[in-house]
Amino acid sequence: MKKSGEELIKLIDIIPDESAKEGEYGLIELASIADSREVRNDDIVFAGTGLPMLGMMTANMLHAPNATLIFEAGIVDGKSMHIPMSVSDQRACYMASSLGGLVDIFGTYLQSGFVTLGFLGGAAIDKYGGTNATCIGDYHNPQHRFPGSGGAGDIGSLSARIVYFIIQEKRRFVEKNEFTTTVGWWCNDWKTGKWRPKKEIYRDTIFADTGPSAVITNMAVFRFDDSGIMYLDTVHPGVTVEQVKENCGFELNVSMVSGETTSPTYKELFILREVVDPEGIFLPIAPEYPSDIKEIIEKA
Repeated sequence: MKKSGEELIKLIDIIPDESAKEGEYGLIELASIADSREVRNDDIVFAGTGLPMLGMMTANMLHAPNATLIFEAGIVDGKSMHIPMSVSDQRACYMASSLGGLVDIFGTYLQSGFVTLGFLGGAAIDKYGGTNATCIGDYHNPQHRFPGSGGAGDIGSLSARIVYFIIQEKRRFVEKNEFTTTVGWWCNDWKTGKWRPKKEIYRDTIFADTGPSAVITNMAVFRFDDSGIMYLDTVHPGVTVEQVKENCGFELNVSMVSGETTSPTYKELFILREVVDPEGIFLPIAPEYPSDIKEIIEKA
């Protein structure tokens, strides 16, 4: 699609805000848009590289224009038209409020309690929302070693709430992580050696009430009950509850399923594909628009 930035912005206003039909979008696109719906207009968002950035930037173009995006490399409130390739991509600096470094971001914003939403990923997640991005197997002699926290431990502990984006696989959704990089609602109490609710271990500290609020995958949306245990909230269109259970490594609570994840609208898909990630850096090849939407785009 060869259109200028100004032309694309004008098109946003005329693309119908109607729900797309099944088959007109991919599940990764749906998950990215579900991510974006977690953003509130007054949020200060700390987003990691990749799919989490898709959700935040889409939200900025729609319902959360006042939400502030910060990257751990030091970029605050940049207005990049296209998604950066990493948290240090200089495209993210365009019209930024400030440019600093790790100390500024983690000290001034995160550790001071200003971050209201963190978008993170992980190699594995347990039923309490704790994630593993460190290793599989014994820490000192692992079967596989991952890149590590990269700040996820800090972000997950100090952001008011966390939304995770993780590919749905049985090996990734586990009863209990072999190594916890970022704690969830339950964790190890080092004083007793027992696994306990984080609210009890960190009572009367800033860590007691910070933690995961949602997990979004290519199959479903999960949330957490009052005891800090994950449950299935919605399944994406075309996915069944049984399929989600088959791709989960622990006994999943499906008693509170509220229905299907709301389908993306054509406007949301247009923003995601043509404005946020037109180069397809993180999105797979997308299905074609229906003929009436294509006609609107071509005539504009």
